[in-house]
Amino acid sequence: MPNLRELENAMPVAPLKIIALPSAEKLGRRINDYMIEFRKNINNDKVKQDPAFHGYIESNYLVDVDVPRFGSGEAKAVFHESIRGKDLFILVDVCNHSITYDMNGYTNHMSPDDHYQDLKRVIAACEGKAHRINVIMPFLYEGRQHKRSGRESLDCAYALEELRDMGISNFITFDAHDPRVQNSTPLSGFDNFLPPYQFVKALLNSEDDLIVDKEHLLVISPDEGALDRAIYFATVLGVDTGMFYKRRDYSTIVNGKNPIVAHEFLGDNIDGKDIVIIDDMISSGGSMLDTAKQLKQMNARRVFICCTFGLFTDGLKAFDEAYEKGYFDKVVTTNLTYLPPEIYNRPYFIEADMSKFITSTIDFMNHDVSLSNVMATTEKIHSIVEAYNNRTNNNMDFE
Repeated sequence: MPNLRELENAMPVAPLKIIALPSAEKLGRRINDYMIEFRKNINNDKVKQDPAFHGYIESNYLVDVDVPRFGSGEAKAVFHESIRGKDLFILVDVCNHSITYDMNGYTNHMSPDDHYQDLKRVIAACEGKAHRINVIMPFLYEGRQHKRSGRESLDCAYALEELRDMGISNFITFDAHDPRVQNSTPLSGFDNFLPPYQFVKALLNSEDDLIVDKEHLLVISPDEGALDRAIYFATVLGVDTGMFYKRRDYSTIVNGKNPIVAHEFLGDNIDGKDIVIIDDMISSGGSMLDTAKQLKQMNARRVFICCTFGLFTDGLKAFDEAYEKGYFDKVVTTNLTYLPPEIYNRPYFIEADMSKFITSTIDFMNHDVSLSNVMATTEKIHSIVEAYNNRTNNNMDFE
């Protein structure tokens, strides 16, 4: 864990508790396990003696809370233990469509709107008893509806305002589609984290013959919106970057958006190079697979797709077919949102585990210690790339 000494010399804001809503139950259990391990190994006598550290080392940090539903589909949040005076961290995955509920005899799958309502119910059930309320929402609710164009709603900004008015102190998200939406609540805590370190670690652990330099590796942005993260990723790896731009047909609208006519490439020669495509999400995956196909047609050696959120809204069939045709080699995505169980059986899938990172973030925030310790990933990326390039054992595990 980074800079453990700062935690050992800091006081916790209040006793820590983690609320993992059903949508994020699996990730919440991992975070809880890491937190138990972190705090059991801390070297500080004050933890055992000082009353201010009461409840610091626990066998479980997860809160017992339910969100039951009536037959009409209405719901409520119910705590089965006291949360008075606690520093609460509420974890919710608004993209988990696998959660179902019964309504009037029908089975419904929960939508992002349903998960967001459950989050508000849990906050409302705190009744002002918690010392502080922090929300961890990896996929920013309505994050793609972050700006207004014409006569339409501004959902993401309104949701952030609503949560602020309900009394949350900090809002934590990952790879927001446009982090400038935080300007809607300028006096509230808003932290947006990126997972490039976890991408690099997962990729290097899965491949034993990558050569990380300008002559052999190139980082590609699939569109202009992802260019900033591609430039950062390429810079810390010491390689070049390129970009595709989407040429759209603005005379028609299909499924609420202008259809893409073609992907045009801007960048250096990719002949014989390994390619890393980096983006914030895979939705249906159509445009990502089209980009990968064009790269292979341009004689790319291997194509690795790295995306923070693997939503796979149209299932895995298109990815299975594209993999069989050799359009890409690996897909690296995080466990920040729900992943279909069958994806773990796919030969092309690599999971970038974010649970340890989130645990570190929670621990630092609980102590009111600067999050720059957690966010400083550049040096860590440099160190694992250097270790990879100087490796003598192809089975090294880069932590």
